[in-house]
Parts: sequence; structure tokens; C-alpha cells
Amino acid sequence: MTEAVQTTLTSNLYDQQVKKLYRVGEILGLPQDVLETLSQPERVIQVKIEIKGKDGKVKTFIGWRSQHNSALGPYKGGIRYHPNVTQDEVIALSMMMTWKNSLLLLPYGGGKGGIRVDPGKLSLEELEMLSRRYIDTLYKYIGSDIDIPAPDVNTNPQTMAWFIDEYIKITGKADYATFTGKPVELGGLATRNYSTGLGVATVAKEAASKFIGGIEGARVIIQGFGNVGSFTAKFLQDMGAKIIGVSDSKGGVIDPNGIDINKIIETKEKTGSVINYPTGKKVTNDELLTSECDILIPAALENVIHKFNADKIKAKMIVEGANGPLTADADLVMKNRGIPVVPDILANAGGVVGSYVEWANNKMGEIMEEEEAKRLIVSRMEKAFNSVYGMYDKLGDQDLRMAAMALAVERVVNAMKVRGMI
Repeated sequence: MTEAVQTTLTSNLYDQQVKKLYRVGEILGLPQDVLETLSQPERVIQVKIEIKGKDGKVKTFIGWRSQHNSALGPYKGGIRYHPNVTQDEVIALSMMMTWKNSLLLLPYGGGKGGIRVDPGKLSLEELEMLSRRYIDTLYKYIGSDIDIPAPDVNTNPQTMAWFIDEYIKITGKADYATFTGKPVELGGLATRNYSTGLGVATVAKEAASKFIGGIEGARVIIQGFGNVGSFTAKFLQDMGAKIIGVSDSKGGVIDPNGIDINKIIETKEKTGSVINYPTGKKVTNDELLTSECDILIPAALENVIHKFNADKIKAKMIVEGANGPLTADADLVMKNRGIPVVPDILANAGGVVGSYVEWANNKMGEIMEEEEAKRLIVSRMEKAFNSVYGMYDKLGDQDLRMAAMALAVERVVNAMKVRGMI
């Protein structure tokens, strides 16, 4: 993909989500004024963060927090650190969180945050300072009953530990439920680390049984091998699938005979990339996406499948591990080609279900056992898939995304109506 194409696609994630919203609006017969209010966040906070680097120079960063819709409850969504973060991207992702929380019947609205920064260029001390300053600017707008952030791209339990420590120092409130994805020492759950991957694998298994004859022996390619991709691979392998291709930001590898997931995880940890896996064929990310397989799981960044490569996809089914990996144009191509796409608001919702369990435990002052939490995530994901498949079957001429969004948007609209918001 050329740099110009990538820039165009990345810059319009918000436009892509609005297109999808208006498509579902037609299905539900929603009036223009309701669609307009659903397409806009309730609040967007932009902050400037200044830290002093080791060289004594002041480094300035811009960050955002978008609070999209609170009809169903407090805002909920991650915070990402990435050099390409934009306000529009954060707004789009907060909108997607609204639909995701609604679809999974969670008592949340949608939120999302981000700081435009390359964390790889900062020291650990600078990252901690950046994280604490971010909370300094936002603490009035977050809380366990207001807005509950979590990890996202390039953030992790350590980031959440800095967040909660700073929040307690500033507010004087030991409200550990304000953040999820925390270390277990601070009320986090062990399941949170792998809950998104578990959810993706669970939904892939359910979808495989409906569309491709089952998960046993299914050939899977996973684009993106971070937390989500690696855990998805492990769970799918345990379910009987064959992982034949994976990639990270440096490239990928394909082996039709199957990839040893533990070995490739070890390779990535030792060498920094999956491309150093000793067997198989080395490929680019673009080549990996268009390679033949039964299930393709894009689990990296948004808009990787678009109108320029959608007709080259050779998978029998796509499961969105990342947020927004298919553009609206790509959705239509897949629908016309008869390739089912399990949408992000369903497929990768295991993470927010895990966050919900952690939040509820923190609010009640109890700690749920790991196996019990794991069963709850699997059960909630299976039920959500069955609801979406039921709507898909009922609509007849729509894809899975429209079925999922129809359920999610309708629930939000109904909540807004009974609250008198519209």
C-alpha cells in the first residue's frame, strides 16, 4: 500500500464509521436528526502535556479523550499511545465502543482516549511522567461512575498503575474501579490480559460452525501478533484450528504445514519479530492479507482491508480482531463476494467484557476466580454471537456488521428515548 493511500484511509476512520451508522440507520428507519446526534460525541477533551526530557528540553504532546454516548451508563474505552493518533480517530473509536458495549449488554457508553506520541522514543521515566500528566489534565472527567479508561495500543497494566496512583493522589479517592486492565496487585484480573484474544477465538469458533463447517482443521491467518493476535492464535490452536500465517509490523511468515505458536511467540520475544521464525515463507503484511486461508483475522490497526485490496482477499471468512480493519467500501465488496465478516464490535469485545468483570469486582470489593471470569467471558461472547446471527438471519439481505449494529444502535436509541435525551 502506498503512503498516500494509507494516509487517506487512516485519516477518515471517523467518516467510515459514520457511513456504517447511516447504513444501519436505513435498516432501522431512524430519522436524520437521530443519526446526526448519534454521529457526534457528547464531549471531546483536548489536552496539552509537557514533560521535561533527560536532555533538559521540554517535550510537548497533544492528547484527547472522547466521550461519545452515556445513554446506557458511564463511558468506557481504552487509551492508546501512537504517533498517528488524531482527534477524529479517537472520536470514531469512542463511537465504536458505544456500539460494542451496547451489543454485549454492558452498562456502559462509549469512550476512547489517545496521546500522539511514539512511546518507543521515550524512556520509562518519561513514559511514566507522560501518563501521570495525562491524568492530571483529565481527572475531573473520569471516575468509576463517569468514565472508565483501560489499556489500548501501546498501553498496558503498568500504564494503568501509573494512572490509578496519580488519580488517587489528586482526588484523594481510592477508587480502583476508575481504571481497568490494572495489575492484579491493584485489583486487576488475570483474565484481562488475554480476554480480547479469548473473545476473538470464541466468536471465530462460533462463526466457523455456521459458515465454513467448523473450527477443527480450519486454516487461520492472523495479521498482527501483539497481545490480541498472539492470544487469539493460542486459543484457536487449542480449539483445533491450524495457524498457517502470522505477521507483525516488520512482516510475516506463512507455513501451510502449520506454525508452532509457542515457538513463534518465543521467536518474537527473543528477536523482536515473527519474521525470524525458522520455517515457512517470509511475506509482507499486504501479501499475508491476500493469502489463501479459511479464516483471516486482521488484529493490528484500522483500515488494512479497503477498496484497493478487498477483491484480492482469498479467505472464506474474516474475523475482525482489530478495531475498524475493514473500510465501508471493503464491507460492500465482501458482502457482494459472499465472504462473511464478523465485525469488530462483536469479535474483539472480549476485552471490554473482561474489563466489566474487573470493574464490577472492584465496585463490590470482591475478587472473582480466574476460571469463573473466563467462563463468563466465553458465555457472554457466545450469547452475543447468537443474538447477532439471529438478527442476520432475520434481516436476510444484510451482512453480520449491519446485524450487530442494528442490535447495538437500537438499544442505545431506546435508552436515549426513555431517558428523554431524544
